[in-house]
Amino acid sequence: MDMLQASEEPNPSGDGTEASELGSQPQRYFNRELSWLAFNERVLAEACNPDYPLIERLRFLSISGSNIDEFLMVRVAGLAAQVRRQIEEVSIDGLTPSQAIAVTHEKVLELEDIQQKTWAALKVQLAEAGITVIGEEDRLDRERERWLRQYFIDDVMPVITPQAIDPAHPFPFVANQGIGVLFSLTRLADQASVMEMVLIPSPLPRFVRIPGAEAMWISIEDLICRNTAELFPGFRFNGHGVFRILRDSDIEVEEDAEDLVRYFRTAIQRRRRGRVIVLQLQGRFDPAAEELLRTQLGLDKSLIMKTAGIIGFSGLATICDEDRPELKFEPYSPRYPERILEHDGDIFAAIREKDIVVQHPYESFEVVIDFLRQAARDPDVVAIKQTLYRAGKQSAIISALIAAAEQGKSVTAVVELKARFDEEQNLLWASQLERAGVQVIYGFVDWKTHAKVSMVVRREGESYRTYCHFGTGNYHPFTARIYTDLSYFTADPAAGRDVGRLFNFITGYVEPTGAEILSISPISLRSTLNECIDAEIANAVAGKPAAIWAKLNSLTDPDLIDRLYAASNAGVDIELVVRGICCLRPGIPGLSANIAVKSIIGRFLEHARIWAFANGAHMPNRRAKVFITSADGMSRNLDRRVEVMLPIRNKTVHDQVLDQVMLANLLDSEQSWDLAPDGSYDRVGEVENPFNLHRYFMTNPSLSGRGASLDSGRKVPKLSLRRGNI
Repeated sequence: MDMLQASEEPNPSGDGTEASELGSQPQRYFNRELSWLAFNERVLAEACNPDYPLIERLRFLSISGSNIDEFLMVRVAGLAAQVRRQIEEVSIDGLTPSQAIAVTHEKVLELEDIQQKTWAALKVQLAEAGITVIGEEDRLDRERERWLRQYFIDDVMPVITPQAIDPAHPFPFVANQGIGVLFSLTRLADQASVMEMVLIPSPLPRFVRIPGAEAMWISIEDLICRNTAELFPGFRFNGHGVFRILRDSDIEVEEDAEDLVRYFRTAIQRRRRGRVIVLQLQGRFDPAAEELLRTQLGLDKSLIMKTAGIIGFSGLATICDEDRPELKFEPYSPRYPERILEHDGDIFAAIREKDIVVQHPYESFEVVIDFLRQAARDPDVVAIKQTLYRAGKQSAIISALIAAAEQGKSVTAVVELKARFDEEQNLLWASQLERAGVQVIYGFVDWKTHAKVSMVVRREGESYRTYCHFGTGNYHPFTARIYTDLSYFTADPAAGRDVGRLFNFITGYVEPTGAEILSISPISLRSTLNECIDAEIANAVAGKPAAIWAKLNSLTDPDLIDRLYAASNAGVDIELVVRGICCLRPGIPGLSANIAVKSIIGRFLEHARIWAFANGAHMPNRRAKVFITSADGMSRNLDRRVEVMLPIRNKTVHDQVLDQVMLANLLDSEQSWDLAPDGSYDRVGEVENPFNLHRYFMTNPSLSGRGASLDSGRKVPKLSLRRGNI
């Protein structure tokens, strides 16, 4: 275990505070916003990873752009709103909203500079590989020039609308994430100076591919600027500037909203006109034009970003569609669990025999869809209940629920309207479900229903049996191909009774006080975690082995962090895999000497949430208490969302989650970053036996899903705590 323990070297907080004094001061926590930006810096670093194919590196750059956009539109916009309302409530690390905005803006500008340098390097390497991104002034051969001009005339000009900026023409509305070009012109007829704006409609492609064997791309703004003469005949072109804006995109739910559906339909419209929180300017922007934008857009507490490179890095995702398989990850086809195939595809028979856990994306999300499809077709199924947080645009889950309702089954769907950026899609699904006869419930006004649960009630003989699915991720077929999550199927009667209580809580506000095995937030999940942590503390004090392993997306709740600090001081060994935000400061004597934190960034997005407690024996062990959950270690998950945490009691599933999934995350060396006491992250260096958990799971089937083939087929290599010894 020594290889996995935190460093014992003293390391102060970074601001001069002695480690021993941190226990009662805000500096014992990292700033949430800066921690999130540190995560995105790790994502951005993968764009420079020479071990990745070139287009995949470009994809990471695009993802970093999309991530930062959302961060600015939600988190920074929220801080700006607090400043406007003169809310001076400090964050857990002691910063006021104004101070948090200042440090956040500084870091965002630093990351934007890294993005531009990364793009400049990737652009050269892409060109060397035969994928060229041309600019406004690059000259092409006659055939390509002719094609570009004709494409502009036929496909772009009919869509765009030049607008003069003068007293007779009101300043146009610029949509969120909208890109525009301001042109400085002189009218030849009277030599009058004219300023014109062209807003780029969202239906136009962000980048246009020029036909030909050699891939050649151009941004839509550069294409427009190349054709100024076509757009403005009779004018002399003096210069131009490209700009992009981001708006406040958060939706605040009013507790007294009488009609939640109507409220969200209105709120989505308001969001489109939210305050501008970022103005991005490209190139040598005319000072007068810049001042015009500043004035007309009503900038207040806004970030202004100027760059000589491109704007809107998320748009680079279009180029990633280039058909160059040798520049991408080798395609991966998920396995279908052999346990289910042994039962001729009858999922209910497989679950009746024994609980089963499916690990996405290594094992197919189709098994989750088939669970509901079979329920819809099965004449013995009488009822289906389902939570829906994010289901995607082309959802087989929705189709299965509709089919079940049309077959006359009782179908209930809890549709969460407060799923950020999916509100509109969820309203659409809700209306389609209702038309099919599904009973649609929208849950609580002030709490999000974030639990991922399916419940199928089936008539078997003279009684009924309840089959349940618990997920750590969403019922989203696209993200299930790139997010690592766990799907757990069980016919445990206690689980079925508890899920029934959960749905009664959501649909009828009947508090689930008698839950048998499930922990449900905001009722009991926090207290269950506290009890498990306290039990480890008691074991450590009594001289017994004591350890906590956890895998989360984020850890920000101060009370939970303080409890982990207390466990560390009591001698509990704590190993945390926190992919994103982590406000816990590890490795500080007297505070967190026994806590180590790592983050894993790789081909797949680590998304599963797991807790494991040693329970008096050395980890990993059969007695350990293991839980999977939909909740992260954040106050919102524990106090303001409906979440579930499920103990894993089946022996095979327990072994897979603890000895395979959790241990592989701890052992990974090739995609891991260690969190230092000062908040910096360092990529794990070279080790004697390097280990890549994604490669391990892509090449080794699960324990739970193999069924009888586990006894007769190739053994799954067993992991041990000695790094890489498999």
